[in-house]
Amino acid sequence: MSKIDPAAAIPDSKLARAITEFVRDTETELLFNHSSRVYHFGALAGLRRDLSFDRELLYAGAMFHDVGLMPSHSSAHERFEVDGAHAARDFLRSHGISEADAYTVWTAIALHTTPGVPVHMHPVVSLLTAGVEMDVLGLAYGEYSDAEREAVVRAFPRTPAFKEDIIQAFYDGIKHKPDTTFGNVKADVIADKEPHFHRGNFCHVIRGSAWHG
Repeated sequence: MSKIDPAAAIPDSKLARAITEFVRDTETELLFNHSSRVYHFGALAGLRRDLSFDRELLYAGAMFHDVGLMPSHSSAHERFEVDGAHAARDFLRSHGISEADAYTVWTAIALHTTPGVPVHMHPVVSLLTAGVEMDVLGLAYGEYSDAEREAVVRAFPRTPAFKEDIIQAFYDGIKHKPDTTFGNVKADVIADKEPHFHRGNFCHVIRGSAWHG
């Protein structure tokens, strides 16, 4: 039976246990398992890239990255990424984590849906996005071994219709504040000048990913 590499395991620490308890009590099982997979895929990417990273901080970023989709932590006007980043920062501050480390986690969560930027930043920032992109979009799917993917999914299962379930979870979490979805202005500029331009579609990428379900 395949097991998760111990170097990518969830930290056995008081802080990690507190994070697990908080997020398990706050999120749905769908998002909790997704966030847990994000951590493992991000950590495995860090090992593959030979990066030095703080597993506790990566775990905090991964577990809190979708907290802003939950009604209890969703503001009326901020992006859901910022709501989650605020929740993580407040939680880490309350557990004595330094302002610098809390800000690193804040940045990782705030930027996890901004492709092309995190990869050039602090390892915790880049690896959180790598984990999200792997679990949701299947990016770098082939860079993980069958054993690695199977071990992570066995520990934190995907729902049979995960792709549609995660799209629905996103919709449910942001539908009350559509103005916060204003995003990549470059695509708007190109579309304005080139009538035949077709921008990429996040949902189409999810549905077309290498993952099943």
